[in-house]
Amino acid sequence: MDESNRAKRYHLTGRILGVAGFVVDLGLLLLLMFSGWSIGLRSLAERVTSSPALSLLIYLALFGLIFEVLGLPLDYLKGYWLEHRYSLSNLTFGAWVKDQLKGLAVGGGLAALGVEFIYWTMRRWAGDWWIISAATFVAFFILLANLAPVLLFPIFFKFKPIEDSNLTERLLELSRRAGTRVRGVFEWKLSEKTKKANAALVGLGNTRRIILSDTLLEKFEADEVEAVLAHELGHHVHHHVFRGIVVQTVTTFLGFYLAKACLAHWGPALGFRGIADFANLPLLILVGTGLSVLLLPGVNAYSRWLERQADAYALGAIRDRSAFISSMEKLAQINLSERQPPAWIEFIFHSHPSIEKRIAYAQRSG
Repeated sequence: MDESNRAKRYHLTGRILGVAGFVVDLGLLLLLMFSGWSIGLRSLAERVTSSPALSLLIYLALFGLIFEVLGLPLDYLKGYWLEHRYSLSNLTFGAWVKDQLKGLAVGGGLAALGVEFIYWTMRRWAGDWWIISAATFVAFFILLANLAPVLLFPIFFKFKPIEDSNLTERLLELSRRAGTRVRGVFEWKLSEKTKKANAALVGLGNTRRIILSDTLLEKFEADEVEAVLAHELGHHVHHHVFRGIVVQTVTTFLGFYLAKACLAHWGPALGFRGIADFANLPLLILVGTGLSVLLLPGVNAYSRWLERQADAYALGAIRDRSAFISSMEKLAQINLSERQPPAWIEFIFHSHPSIEKRIAYAQRSG
């Protein structure tokens, strides 16, 4: 099988498994909501304790257990089997399980805190809970973007300052020309998990740093590393982080407003006791999921436009545009990218222009 067909099969299988996972989750949410099982779980939790916060925590543990157990086969197929099937993963099964447990602990903990906060605001401010929750979530997203490089990323990956002082200074100079202050250039030990390569400018303010995967440092020339980073710096130059925060703020407030309206409209008919009855959590999630699906093509189209702006900046910031093209070629090969996906697939699912379009743009710009 040639590389192009191999990439197509890899991404097709991934999309099928992703859609299957979405259908399973959607079916479970509908079943919990319309069968009365969610109300049953809430009643069970309330028999254990009269504390609203503790009973919600018990409900969330049972709720999460159902989804984790029933979703585990598809998680295994997409996260472990598929990556090994196409020789992209370096994880042993035990290491994959360990990562899953870490993700469950971190993601589940943050999700539980978020849900507890939402229902606390519902109990305290029944009319304005959605405004308070939305504003708090936006503030938390910004805080998390600032703290993630120093608190969350090290839970899953190892980092160390890169050893090549010449490359470090070259990249720091590139960032200075872009008006970006960074706290350092770090090697990201991605090879412990995957053969794929990546680079990023992460963090906000005093935590902003450049991270380069060891797989990228091993296989890319200095000019190519510079080209990849120049693209990331393009996002800073064009204020894409701020634009992303604005989009996130608007969608968050819209999502919470729609949730308020749907809970008020359908809650009584579904047997919920009121706005703060946490048995209505499946409906709350369904509203957010539905909004995400409706907005997905538009959000991705906007993201592709931002990515083209970042590419344009990179091409103007580096000395040799051929380094940008060769870096795209290498990324496509190492990451098994689908170089030219079907137009409708790119329109709906892709946050970046296809590799072929990015290379063609670079060639035209030259």
